[in-house]
Amino acid sequence: MTVPLWLPTRARRRASFVGATLMAGTALVAPQKMSANTMQRDNSHVIVIGKPTSQTDPLTYLADSESYAKNGLITWDGNVRVWQGDHALRADRVTYDRSTGILSAKGHVAVVEPDGSTTYADYVEFTHGMHDGIGSGIYIRMEENAKLAGNGMRRTNGMLNDLTHAVYTACKICEKNPDLPPFWQFQAFDATQDVQHKRLEFDHAWLKMLGLPVFYFPFFSMTDPSVKRQSGFLMPGISPHDRYLGTYFTLPYFWAIDEQQDLTVRGLVSTKTGPELTAQYRNRLNFGAIDVTGGIAYDTHDESRYTNTFGNNVGASSEYGVQGYVFGRANFAIDRNWQVGANINVASSANYMRDYRVPGYGSEMLNSNLFLEGYGVGSYLRFDGQAYQGLNQGVIRNSDLPWALPRLTYAFQGQPDMFGGRLSVQTTNFNLYRKNGINDQRGEAAIQWDRPFHNRLGQQFLLTARLDSMVYHATRAYQQPTYYTNAGGNHLVGQVQPTVALRMNWPFLRSFAKGHGSQILEPIAQIIASPNTGNSQNRNLPNEDSLSYEFTDTTLFSLNRYLGTDRLDGGIRANVGIHQNWSWNGHAIDMLVGESFQEHIDHNRLPYSGLDHHLSDPVGRLRVSPNQYVDVTARGRFNPWTHQFDYGEGLISTGVPLFHLTGGYVYAPVTPYYYYATNFREYGPNAPYIVKTSEVTGGFSTRWRNYHASGFFRRSLSRKQFVANGGTIGYSNDCFGLDIMYIKQYTRIGGEQRNETILFNFTFKTIGTFGING
Repeated sequence: MTVPLWLPTRARRRASFVGATLMAGTALVAPQKMSANTMQRDNSHVIVIGKPTSQTDPLTYLADSESYAKNGLITWDGNVRVWQGDHALRADRVTYDRSTGILSAKGHVAVVEPDGSTTYADYVEFTHGMHDGIGSGIYIRMEENAKLAGNGMRRTNGMLNDLTHAVYTACKICEKNPDLPPFWQFQAFDATQDVQHKRLEFDHAWLKMLGLPVFYFPFFSMTDPSVKRQSGFLMPGISPHDRYLGTYFTLPYFWAIDEQQDLTVRGLVSTKTGPELTAQYRNRLNFGAIDVTGGIAYDTHDESRYTNTFGNNVGASSEYGVQGYVFGRANFAIDRNWQVGANINVASSANYMRDYRVPGYGSEMLNSNLFLEGYGVGSYLRFDGQAYQGLNQGVIRNSDLPWALPRLTYAFQGQPDMFGGRLSVQTTNFNLYRKNGINDQRGEAAIQWDRPFHNRLGQQFLLTARLDSMVYHATRAYQQPTYYTNAGGNHLVGQVQPTVALRMNWPFLRSFAKGHGSQILEPIAQIIASPNTGNSQNRNLPNEDSLSYEFTDTTLFSLNRYLGTDRLDGGIRANVGIHQNWSWNGHAIDMLVGESFQEHIDHNRLPYSGLDHHLSDPVGRLRVSPNQYVDVTARGRFNPWTHQFDYGEGLISTGVPLFHLTGGYVYAPVTPYYYYATNFREYGPNAPYIVKTSEVTGGFSTRWRNYHASGFFRRSLSRKQFVANGGTIGYSNDCFGLDIMYIKQYTRIGGEQRNETILFNFTFKTIGTFGING
């Protein structure tokens, strides 16, 4: 009968078989022929042989029958199982030559290796405890469904398996027609499996797709699929054409320093510019982590000078030649409540990032900071320093960007007090330095007390009392971003503003559709009282965090609708709104409309704020989801005096699992950035910040069987041009993936744009991913 390898000892004793243990030794004991009945009574029979197959491990076997020849040849037949050390062998017939120490097996041979892989063969011969041997018809199954086969194999010291006419793949073999070639495979003249170092090496190998040769490798080496981290070369990359690099080739090397740290070094050689060397170091510590990426190159692109938005000449010799960048992150835990860290992002020039495809190109700026953070029960503290590097010299002057050295943020929220309220405290203090512009320091304290309560009518109230106080010290306030005409030298200013607010939500609930639907009708009213701060624009107050004013449905009931606290909403105002929601049988409609009534209307707001009259522009939001396949959300602000929208945006998502569409639109008549980037006090109503934003976006995605595709576009209707578009089409199965990506960017940075990018990504299971850029 067949006895599986995993059968327990007691179960083996109950089975009918012939078995024994061969022990290493020098004395020769005459073999004793045993029957199945004898072995049932005594399963521990030992045969000591003169030439051991192993210096330390015994050889244990099970078989249906056995025979002995006078020349010392032992033959086991029928469901033979042999164990020695970490090796296990199964075959139809096994012979052992005591005089030579050779163990031979044929017929459905299977060898379980110490690493867990299984080697199948037509015939094998082993010596020295299965550490050395030869075989034919070899088939090795490894992790991740990887398979290595060869006509013949030679094993050396249990560490190296040399295969002739080898084939390697991680694809499934067709069960109906196993003679069909797999989707991809490496077919090599010979291959070596290095068990000790977990490597697979192929000589004179062809990469074949569907049986057709597509690429030739004189030599190819890869990590064994069982290894998750090991030093060695990674997949190379090649691009036939790039606007700034031409044809370029990359070759990365991964060094697994130890279990917690590694280093990846990549070399790049191109035809249009100088070489580049990049490296990434990662270290995962018990108390933190370090991740640093850097690069150095010799950039030969000598860009000509051009005139940017501000009329300044841009371009210098420092933007070519030896260039480099460093991007690094580090976090370290001091204890359970405190941590310290850093984020460093510095590049020699934006042109270098563009030329060598450095990640982050396309952003407006790079941010660096050092920080100390602490967490407590209901409290948070952060002490940091911030620095910025502008990348888009066309619209950003690097000398205008501030340095926060240092900045302190603290927030605390207490437990409910004896009155049922909750006290919170927040402060953000900083010292800002600019090479060109205002330098200022701010000290802030914001204290807020919230007391919720309700009555028998179901009305839910929130009483809020808040006190904002700031003190500023500023120099050069006549420069950006405030441009105070009469503010020269040093000056000390401040503001204090108390605010009291009461908000009421009164939800009504009813059911309909025979109990399958519900409707919520919720009137909302709020009154806010605070001193009228007047036109703080002309009170020499610096402005660092309130460069934009946002009055939409999301801020309708906010105490301060500026994004920061350097500018505050003052005066007496009331806000009202109605929120409604219908939900039934998988359908949903949710909407909110509201307005603001204000006593004072001169609050330093940007044009088109929606608050130019005592009765504000109405704001609203509508979300409609008629079923699981369609979802539409729209929000906006309508000016009844001009009969135009001052702000609007919408998003639609629709489709089925096979095909999905998304679309969006955003409109705003003003671009706040230019309001502070240019001296708006000189331009007056003709300031260049009155620039419309009118953009539409769209995209789709689809997946069918093993195929997938997606696309997107973004178009500026106000400028009548595209901003970006692109798409992906790909195929993937159990062992292979191919993605073709196309991206077109129309944004200009540094007076140039990168044009089209085409990327081919090939993913081979157990081997890795490599790409070709175009």
